[in-house]
Amino acid sequence: MRLTRYTDYALRTLLYLGANEPRQSSIAEIARAYGISENHLTKVVHQLGRLGLVRTIRGRGGGLRLALSPGEIVVGAVVRQTEEDLVLVECFGEGACAITPACRLRRALGEALAAFLAVLDGYTLADLLAGGAAPDLARLLGLPEPGGERVGV
Repeated sequence: MRLTRYTDYALRTLLYLGANEPRQSSIAEIARAYGISENHLTKVVHQLGRLGLVRTIRGRGGGLRLALSPGEIVVGAVVRQTEEDLVLVECFGEGACAITPACRLRRALGEALAAFLAVLDGYTLADLLAGGAAPDLARLLGLPEPGGERVGV
């Protein structure tokens, strides 16, 4: 299973915002921290806002923050909502395959996809930030330490 860059950016944005809580962030900061396209990230953040995962505040003093607590953001749900489709092979979509009536591969791949998503459903953003991960992420992304100034910027 390979996730799209779009989903990757969505997950990375949520990690960034979670590691930067309670401060607000900007799309430019996130794009700079990851070395990714600000234009592409804008589309991702827009969808995260529509999904109710990110709160966007416009104007002076505006920015981005998580709209839910990290414990309420389920990784599997984010993947389902940001992937255009989860079609692993042609027969999962609208394509036809000559061996479909006798094929057992489709069932095996369907079970594998369900297992993949079930594992991701067992993780929340809070799990990904737990156990010292948030301070480590903050340091790697050049975010301020709690109560401190930005590092590495």
